[in-house]
Amino acid sequence: MELEIEQIRDQQKETWNKFSPGWKKWDELTMDFLKPMGDEIIKLISPKNDAIVLDVAAGTGEPGLTIASHLNGGKVISTDLAEGMLEVAQENAKKRGIKNFETIVCDVCELPFADNTFDAISCRFGFMFFPDMQLAIKEMTRVLKPGGKIATAVWNVPEKNFWITATMGTIGKNMEISPPPPGAPGMFRCAKEGFMSDLFSQAGLKNISVNEVTGKLNCKTTDVYWSMINDVAAPVVAALSKADDTLKEKIKNEVYLLVNQKYPDNNVIIDSSALVIYGEK
Repeated sequence: MELEIEQIRDQQKETWNKFSPGWKKWDELTMDFLKPMGDEIIKLISPKNDAIVLDVAAGTGEPGLTIASHLNGGKVISTDLAEGMLEVAQENAKKRGIKNFETIVCDVCELPFADNTFDAISCRFGFMFFPDMQLAIKEMTRVLKPGGKIATAVWNVPEKNFWITATMGTIGKNMEISPPPPGAPGMFRCAKEGFMSDLFSQAGLKNISVNEVTGKLNCKTTDVYWSMINDVAAPVVAALSKADDTLKEKIKNEVYLLVNQKYPDNNVIIDSSALVIYGEK
């Protein structure tokens, strides 16, 4: 099992590094899309001015950058498997003049910090991809100070996330895609009711709560939607790489038809739904 986890981790590191230019290109759109979930995380952990905060699976820097900008005397340490993503985060920090922000490339299952280091931990859309979620929450709890707060966001059920199912559903209808093995990393792996709160509970966290938070992917046009999803969504790119040009074109046309039917005025603003889970040590 250890070897399998290591293989998944190495594969993910490679994937996220490969996609970091796409995330940089679409940073403004994607960060606007994911902002409500980040805002809810910040509200729940409510870090004090001098807090030391850990942001796990930080990607291009949010919500860690916003947290850092609110602190006076405290700092944020952002971690991610992919150095390519954290390079974008550092660029974003520089652009915004945020100096109390550090990045460290590391695996959540082996955090390089002493016990009881952080006042709060945020993790926006990381859990679904952790090879060993139990070990991940155990590690996060270990480095959290007693009384410290943790909040994480995961995607809700597919039915509430047309922004990804429009494309992945169409690919699934046109291609034979083997479903991932049960429990393997994937978009909706944490959506089942009670799943995340059980995970938090098993790690010894208390005062656990789960809230639904909605967002809007404001693409405006179907062209923007299709381009963005092909630049940032690894499962889409992986599936389409196995299709020939004719099939790719067919899938693209069907996705356009589906999105245009749902947004006939060509004002493509797609609803999404996430769960934000909170706990205290």
